Amino acid sequence: MRTYSELCKLTVRELIAALAKGETTSVEITQAYLSSIAAQNEAIFAYLDVYTQSALAEAAQSDERRKAGKLLSPLDGIPVAVKDNMLVEGRKCTCASKMLADFVSPYTATAVQKLRNAGMPLLGKCNMDEFAMGSSNENSAFGVCHNPWASDRVPGGSSGGAAAAVAAGMAPVALGSDTGGSIRQPASFCGVVGVKPAYGAVSRYGLVAFASSLDQIGPIAKTAEDAALMMSVIAGYDPRDATSDATLASDCTLRTFDSLAGLTIGLPKECFGEGLAMPVYHAVQAAAEQLRAMGANVVETSIPSLPYALSAYYVLSSAEASSNLARFDGVRYGYRVKEYADLDELYRKSREEGFGIEVKRRIMLGTFALSSGYQDQYYLKAQQARELLRYEFGQALSTCDALLTPVAPTYAYRLGAMTADPMEMYMGDLYTVPANLTGLPNVSVPCGNATEDGVTLPVGMSLLGARDSLPTLLSIAAAYERETKPNLGIRPYEHLRKGGESA
Repeated sequence: MRTYSELCKLTVRELIAALAKGETTSVEITQAYLSSIAAQNEAIFAYLDVYTQSALAEAAQSDERRKAGKLLSPLDGIPVAVKDNMLVEGRKCTCASKMLADFVSPYTATAVQKLRNAGMPLLGKCNMDEFAMGSSNENSAFGVCHNPWASDRVPGGSSGGAAAAVAAGMAPVALGSDTGGSIRQPASFCGVVGVKPAYGAVSRYGLVAFASSLDQIGPIAKTAEDAALMMSVIAGYDPRDATSDATLASDCTLRTFDSLAGLTIGLPKECFGEGLAMPVYHAVQAAAEQLRAMGANVVETSIPSLPYALSAYYVLSSAEASSNLARFDGVRYGYRVKEYADLDELYRKSREEGFGIEVKRRIMLGTFALSSGYQDQYYLKAQQARELLRYEFGQALSTCDALLTPVAPTYAYRLGAMTADPMEMYMGDLYTVPANLTGLPNVSVPCGNATEDGVTLPVGMSLLGARDSLPTLLSIAAAYERETKPNLGIRPYEHLRKGGESA
């Protein structure tokens, strides 16, 4: 029998092997993670809700299936955490907002149901920026999530809780959502792997919408192989999601590359200029040299319209947020003020008190962009910029199998460092928003570290490809991991002692 700390350090692939050999059980694995959560969540606050009893019951059912030889999938018995903007029937779904503090889900999101159909015990719901609007997880109405590498640093956002949970050994794998970098940036800040699949590859049914043309669900894991295993569970066509794409394969089986010879990887020159922190620049350039040493043809390429991506993203995402969040009016469900004079005051006061400042900022920006007289000036131009980006990325990927860029211009910054200047925080999405605007798959992979004030912090690189290229991107990432075993320093989950306590 393995100790709790040993179990929480294993990858999903290693846990599968341990289960197959009878070295552990799903109940033991799930209990190990629940113990780790109990020991660390007060300090990190990665979870908003923990499903202790039901998780153990689901793990026990998995063990019974294993004894009977009736496993539901290769991931049967592996516990998982889910960001708190995905519905789980009978459980709260708060989106980390006062507006939905008491909302109980009437049904289960397709992606979560697929996890359950695969036999994966659900550990609980993870902290996030309110309604997925933010890049630091400081916008949660219920409390800030901390980076497990350094408690005074942000974990990234909006899926900060999910990334922190995996990095800290509080979940072997998790589901996040990504509208403009919300899986990849926290994965980079926390030293784990994050996947933003192609738009339409994973059903959005049961995901609380932020910006419907940009949102996508994806996995956060310790390794690219673990992420690929998760993608094979959650991907696939869903008739309940009008944007689901049946042409995108759900099989993410990895190819084993003995060499990357024959692959061309492009470095967009616009991603390595002003504003990029030097430790990030050096880490990503070193990764490019490593891929070249592994046989890849690494070339410079260009996306001329990339400087316009961030502006286009914030106009479009805010416009869609303004529309999507109009439903939270204090009448049908959600937060409602107790005292109001008329219906107009009910709407106004409920939304004023129910939404946090960042959500209100984006609603106002989006409403303005859609208002009469300004729609052509802002919204239409943003859509035109989006189409231009699609064309230019298509051109670059016609000669490249993947594009390599930084995930974010910086590594994890201190809590509160950017809250006074929203524009500075928005700049952190510079390299991630193009994948959402174009609907292309994108993978964040740890590639090195930065040291600041004696603290070691991880740095991630981004691999982006054509719509059907995710298995190739993950295979390149897995080959890079095998070759380099990225030197990030001692990972937070490696500090765990028996019982899930941190050293």
